[in-house]
Amino acid sequence: MSEETAVVEYSDESKSMGDKIAEMTLKQAKELSDYLKDVHGIEPAAGGGAVMVAAGGGEGGEAAAEQTEFDVILTGFGDKKLNVVKVVKNLTGASLMEAKKMVEGCPATLKEGASKEDAEKVKAEIEEAGGAVELK
Repeated sequence: MSEETAVVEYSDESKSMGDKIAEMTLKQAKELSDYLKDVHGIEPAAGGGAVMVAAGGGEGGEAAAEQTEFDVILTGFGDKKLNVVKVVKNLTGASLMEAKKMVEGCPATLKEGASKEDAEKVKAEIEEAGGAVELK
């Protein structure tokens, strides 16, 4: 007997949607994430990758829990755009052109779910290069 491996087939619609998502810029991905959260109540699962529908209603949850994860958002580049582009390129692993587009398309999310220490480090690097950063 020969073992056959399962062949997964994807619909053209799923392939097209997946390809579009894979080609998104960081700014576009953040915008899509915000749209899914605000309009459909869909948020990324704690481990990332998968999505889950937000549980509705409830007891109000924990009041004033200390924030442990931060999004690092580039809000400006001042008069030293090239320096900021170089730092963004190094931080995100993006190509030079992608980094330039992120910088010119402010606001741009550079990191999501970063620890306070990592977020502060990124903020310091961007500000040292002449850019402006906001932590959310």
